[in-house]
Amino acid sequence: MPFVRLIRHPSSAAAPSITLEAAGLLLGESTVRFSYRVSGDLGRIRLPAERPGLRTDGLWRHTCFEAFLSRDEGGYLELNFSPSGAWAAYTFDGYRSGMKPLEVKPPAITCRTDGATLTLQCTVELGSADADAALGLAAVIEDVDGHVSYWALAHPRTRPDFHDKGAWMSKLEHRRREEHV
Repeated sequence: MPFVRLIRHPSSAAAPSITLEAAGLLLGESTVRFSYRVSGDLGRIRLPAERPGLRTDGLWRHTCFEAFLSRDEGGYLELNFSPSGAWAAYTFDGYRSGMKPLEVKPPAITCRTDGATLTLQCTVELGSADADAALGLAAVIEDVDGHVSYWALAHPRTRPDFHDKGAWMSKLEHRRREEHV
């Protein structure tokens, strides 16, 4: 699965010395895997304690990883994944309007640290997924001093705004046939 690099919003607080990459992979008609890789000074990142994978609002206030998918009917989905195992899923009718909880099975989230690399992988069944949908991949990184930085594929506004479709510069990759084995 090809990763794309996320960039820090210029107005964000100074971030730890890290690089951040993400990818979205369509596994079937409705199953999507999102992967995030953080490399560098992980000791400066505040990671939430592991806990049961419960639906939790407000994950964006601390270290979490996010995905946005446009919908055929004009709205979009927002998915949040915490290294703790907590998650959130919402549907929007339009730009920051008509927000409702998205009814999905709890996603399978795994997070591991290997030396100077943290990898979070999440598999979620969305009911249906459009491979041609615009995809926004993003992250919020909180450092050990409580400062927050915002990372995305692009930042079209002077303030961080992951909901801006101008930042959704990717598409879901398709799992290749040989990966089905």
